Amino acid sequence: MKAKISEIFHSIQGEGKYTGHEQVFVRFFECNIRCAWCDTPHSIGDTTRHYRECALEELMAEIRELWPDCHSVSLTGGEPLVQKDFIKALLPSLKKEGMRSYLETNGILDRHLAQIIDDVDIVAMDLKLPSSTKCRPYWEEHAAFLKVARQKEVFIKAVISGDTTKEDVVRSVELVAGVDPGIPLILQPNYFERKNGALDRCLDYQDYCRQYLTDVKVMSQMHKVWKIR
Repeated sequence: MKAKISEIFHSIQGEGKYTGHEQVFVRFFECNIRCAWCDTPHSIGDTTRHYRECALEELMAEIRELWPDCHSVSLTGGEPLVQKDFIKALLPSLKKEGMRSYLETNGILDRHLAQIIDDVDIVAMDLKLPSSTKCRPYWEEHAAFLKVARQKEVFIKAVISGDTTKEDVVRSVELVAGVDPGIPLILQPNYFERKNGALDRCLDYQDYCRQYLTDVKVMSQMHKVWKIR
C-alpha cells in the first residue's frame, strides 16, 4: 500500500490550539472539496499533479529523521482522510513509536474518521462556512463528523472572510453547542483579506459565539506571518 504525498517537512504549527509547537508535517495529496480561499492549491490537484507515492516504511523512516523535539505528526493536505486506508495503517506505527498524531481535516468524511478514530490523538477540524468557501453547505456532514471526533481531543477552526455571513456563524454555533459547547472554536481571519475587515468581522462574531460556547478565540495563520511553511 502506498500513499500520494505532496511533501514531508519539519516546521512550527501556525494555526489553531497548538500554534507554536514543532511538528512533522505529512501533506497528503488531493482533496474532496474546493474552497475559494484554499492556501495549498498544489496539494489538492488544481494547479499541479505533482506528488510521490510513498510506502509505509519509507514514510516512517522520513518521519523518524525529522521527529526529534517535535510535539506531534501533523497529517494534513489536501484532505488526509481521502487516503483513509493508508492512514489506518500509519497511525498504529506512529503510536508504537510514541509519536502523537494530529489530524488536520475538513471535517466532512465522518465514516472515514470512524474507522481510524481509535488511534488518533488530536483532531483539528475545519467548519466550512458556505459563505466563505463558496462551496455547498456541509452542516449535516460536520455534525456527524464532530460526534465521532469528540471521542478524542478536538478543536474547530472556521475561516472568516469578508463574505462570511452572520447566518453561517449562527448555524455553526448551533452545531457545536448541540454536540458539546465546551469544544474550542477558533475564528481564523482569512489571511488574504486581513486588511479588508476580516479581523474586525472575527471580533464581532466572537462576541456572539461566546454567548453559547465556552472557549472561543480569534487567531491568525501565524505561519504566514512568520513566512514559514
